[in-house]
Amino acid sequence: MTELQNRKDTSLSAIAAADTLDAVEALRIDALGKQGWISQLLKTLGKMSPEERQAQAPVIQAARGEVADALAQRKQALEHAALEQRLVAETMDLSLPAPDSPRGTVHPVSQVMDELAEIFADLGFSVATGPEIEDEWHNFSALNMPESHPARAMHDTFYFPDHDADGRRMLLRTHTSPVQIRTMIEGGAPVRIIAPGRVYRSDSDATHTPMFHQIEGLVIDKDIHLGHLKWTLETFLKAFFERNDIVLRLRPSYFPFTEPSVEVDVGFAVEKGADGKDRRVLGGSGDAPGHAWMELLGSGMVNRRVIEMSGLDPDEWQGFAFGVGVDRLAMLKYGMDDLRAFFDGDVRWLQHYGFSPFDQPTLSAGVGASA
Repeated sequence: MTELQNRKDTSLSAIAAADTLDAVEALRIDALGKQGWISQLLKTLGKMSPEERQAQAPVIQAARGEVADALAQRKQALEHAALEQRLVAETMDLSLPAPDSPRGTVHPVSQVMDELAEIFADLGFSVATGPEIEDEWHNFSALNMPESHPARAMHDTFYFPDHDADGRRMLLRTHTSPVQIRTMIEGGAPVRIIAPGRVYRSDSDATHTPMFHQIEGLVIDKDIHLGHLKWTLETFLKAFFERNDIVLRLRPSYFPFTEPSVEVDVGFAVEKGADGKDRRVLGGSGDAPGHAWMELLGSGMVNRRVIEMSGLDPDEWQGFAFGVGVDRLAMLKYGMDDLRAFFDGDVRWLQHYGFSPFDQPTLSAGVGASA
């Protein structure tokens, strides 16, 4: 046992003096490895008599435990010291100048949202928001959409299994029109708002995604007529696309929440982009040579029933409403051809189509300046 005590004391002294992790590992192998001296002593227990084994086994195991604990403590101390040294050496100079070009970019949808807000603010509109999780009354019934309307089908709408306190089914809103209803109920008239935000429909292809962005506009006042709607849309599109030759065509249509309803077409021509791909460029009449008409948005005069549902007198108040996809506006203005790329999170795409975070759109500075 004197020899065991001497070997143990020698190992503990060497462990305490070890100044590198490699040295600690070498001492571990020397003592506890397969050929280590403690491992060899443990192997001799099988050749001992029961009496000898009962006397020496606890001593050898105790020595093994002491050496193992010393190794673990020394290793932890060296690792802690190395971490402290690295933390002291790794410094960040916050006085360094910013990089020449920003590392991040503003997503085209965010940029277009800002552009739209600036344009409509100049026209006297304010921004209104509402919940993305809606009840079916605000999303459908208050907008004069009957139970049998196709848009209320489960294959077009994302419903939740739960109901609200009034027993109404809950869903992910399919448009931002519920914001119009909530605004009229809460604030009355007159109203002049835009309602941008995310909406959800069960659809997915190159020009449709289950989640997309929409902006809707609402004007409620006295003596409002279709001419006000046409002027507003024409002024908005000319400012957004930064062209004075935008020509609109209004076609009769049907929407449950507007009467009369009109689809708005805009003239365009197909031109080669910088990447060699064909892209639609808005401007000019769709009846001109080399031009065509493209459906862009839906609109109309607010249905009397919708005004009544919102607590207003339709004999006193009239108005118009319109809606357009923000993602589609971004595609048309900035030459993108696949809506799904908007949500892929591809850094290369964002770097190519993104905007500088310092380039905030204003009407005085221009709303189409790109990074």
